[in-house]
This record gives sequence, structure tokens and C-alpha cells, in this order.
Amino acid sequence: MRIIEYYASDNKKHWLKQIRKTGWLPGKHLFYMLYKNKLKEKMGETTLVPMLVEGDELIAFCTLAPLDNIQPTDMSPWIGFVYTFPKYRGNHYAGMLLDYAESIAAAMGKKYTYITTKHTGIYEKYGYDFYKTEKNMQGRDSRVYRKAIATEKR
Repeated sequence: MRIIEYYASDNKKHWLKQIRKTGWLPGKHLFYMLYKNKLKEKMGETTLVPMLVEGDELIAFCTLAPLDNIQPTDMSPWIGFVYTFPKYRGNHYAGMLLDYAESIAAAMGKKYTYITTKHTGIYEKYGYDFYKTEKNMQGRDSRVYRKAIATEKR
């Protein structure tokens, strides 16, 4: 098992087909933005799509982006579109992706990573704390979680 990044992969077409298989509405939205080459336009040019894979099988994915569904905001970066395919759930594979995204945020010198969701009890087990409620771009309340990033003193 390894983590690869969609934009750095040699076979984007294959991984795009895998993302399309989610059946999850946000996953379909991510697929569409990737397919139309609009993700970085909407979420920021430094957006990454880390994917946990085994061979050519996609296990889980997420995004790490300057922007998310809470705008405008000074909170950044955002981890979003966190998804694990059903047959792989229960193994904390999403946690591996969160750790990976957090390590990138740390290398960028960020103090926190943020996640917006309507759910409770999911991200707390990965060290995220409820931060506040904000209106998303659709005008609905969304829970914002954040996690302090451990950075080495220089």
C-alpha cells in the first residue's frame, strides 16, 4: 500500500475512473472537477489529491487545498473529499491520508489543517477538534474542525 498524488501520477485517466466509482455525491463532484480540469481553479493552484492505493486499486482519497466550501475565509489549508471505499472501511486508511496531508501542511509551515463537515464523531478520532460553525457556500451550517500541526522548531 502506498500514497500517490493524482496530479503527479502517470495514469490520471485510470485514477479518474476509480474516483468516479464512489457512488458518493461529493466524490462525483470531485470526479467532475478533475475531469473538467477545474479543481485547482475552484480550490487553489496548490491543491493536491492524495490517494491510498494497492497496485492499481484505489482504496481511499482526499484533497488538500487552500480553499473549501467555506468562503471567504482566512482558514487554510483544508482537507476535503475524504473517502474510503466500503470494502476497505474500518482499517483507519483515511487516517493514513490525513497524516499524509498534515505532514504536507507542516512542511508548508501551516499551524492547522481544517475540515468542514456536517458529521460528528468521525474526525475527532484523528485528533481534530470542533472549532466553530460557519455557513458554507450553499448557505447551510457546516461544522469546522481543526487540528494543530506539529512542526519542528528551526
